[in-house]
Amino acid sequence: MVRPDGSLTAKRQVDLAPQHPFPGLVELDGAAIASAVLEAARACLADVGHVAGVAVTNQRGSTIVWDAATGEPVGPALSWQDLRTAGTCLELQAEGLRLAPNESATKLAWLLDTYDPERNRDLRFGTLDTWAVWQLTDGRAHVTDPSNAGVSGLLPTEGVLSGTDELAWDLARLERFRIPPSCMPALVASSGAVAEASALEGSPVICGIVGDQQASLIGQGCVRTGDAKATFGTGAFLDINIGGEPPPFGAFGKSGDHGCFPIIAWRREGNLTWGVEAIMLSAGSALSWLVDDVGLLSSAAESAEVAGRCSDTGDVMFVPALVGLGTPNWDFGARSLFIGMSAGTGRPELVRAVLRGVAQRGADLLEAAEADAGQKVAHLRADGGMTANPVFVQELADACQRPVELSAELETTSVGAGFLGGLATGIWAGYEDIAAVAKPRTVVEPSGDDRRARWKEALSRSERWIPELSALKF
Repeated sequence: MVRPDGSLTAKRQVDLAPQHPFPGLVELDGAAIASAVLEAARACLADVGHVAGVAVTNQRGSTIVWDAATGEPVGPALSWQDLRTAGTCLELQAEGLRLAPNESATKLAWLLDTYDPERNRDLRFGTLDTWAVWQLTDGRAHVTDPSNAGVSGLLPTEGVLSGTDELAWDLARLERFRIPPSCMPALVASSGAVAEASALEGSPVICGIVGDQQASLIGQGCVRTGDAKATFGTGAFLDINIGGEPPPFGAFGKSGDHGCFPIIAWRREGNLTWGVEAIMLSAGSALSWLVDDVGLLSSAAESAEVAGRCSDTGDVMFVPALVGLGTPNWDFGARSLFIGMSAGTGRPELVRAVLRGVAQRGADLLEAAEADAGQKVAHLRADGGMTANPVFVQELADACQRPVELSAELETTSVGAGFLGGLATGIWAGYEDIAAVAKPRTVVEPSGDDRRARWKEALSRSERWIPELSALKF
């Protein structure tokens, strides 16, 4: 539960492991997700007794299809990480359709082709926010918000939307993929009353829906144009709030010259707030690699203590490209490397080099997002598991040459969803109220050289290692 001061209480978590039936396939159990949503929500409500409303945040792009009458999933939910439609995305480029396999469009088409090839069943599609709301309302509300719809690949790509333009599904794209319009959820505001959560005691109103990265953006108080946050988890996402107009390079289906993507941050009171997003494919996963595969660390948490044994890496650089490079390079054939090692290189230098490499990639994202957004970021707010590591945070501040402000709450996605719900119910009157309560717990100032020239030399050595994969462009 999010309190009026922006703090979290009455937390509940249910772990759900994905299934990997074959390499590149990542499936989720829709029934287990439904059970977890209701279990966690009911437990939190029992702890606090009463809430002003319910807000939902979710992993974007993950796709589920279910029977409208029974409410049962027709097959597995496909995670945003699932790559089974990568070949389809490449084939579609010949038609002039640019879609990525992490978007919902081709995942939905695959599920329909597999479980309803004749298109004669009454089915419903949703990302995980839609599925959660369906469960919470006992099947009465089939909805999504623009922050999730904007990364579906199923909104119109032509024209530029202003902050107050209406959104609708692209009927031509639905026809291309043989997606019945009845399958699609209604588009509702990210902040506003949607329906009663009748599956919960007292039927509180659902009043907020938002994708996870956008939730983190507002959860860190990034409500003004030019505010930016970075989330460092398995990968990393950097988002800049750019206000009521799309980025200079257009709306959906396009990326900027520096490899960033437009996002709808949220919709409130009829107005869209836009953002620009940059993506890192390997962040915390590089530390997991040191733990699970290399054996240099017993846990990711140990990295701060080990890296702290040396004041510098001794000119050793590590490029975190375990599954390729995202923004700005988008080189799926790039691979990780250590470079600059000598006889004096030891375990502390290698661990610190990994932290430095992720931090330098964070600076890459920041530079790219600033260039594509046409905005200068004065300070960077940061959250995610890696920000508990003080060595990493200092490396990030040095690489970006900006103050790094650390979130007071680790679960900023939950806070952000709560902020949007609270704006709808009057707990906070407006964005300035959000900015006032979403204060960082600490600020880390840059204290050393940014090492950018040396970093870019190392980065160039990692690129195009597998030419066939480097040629893939989504």
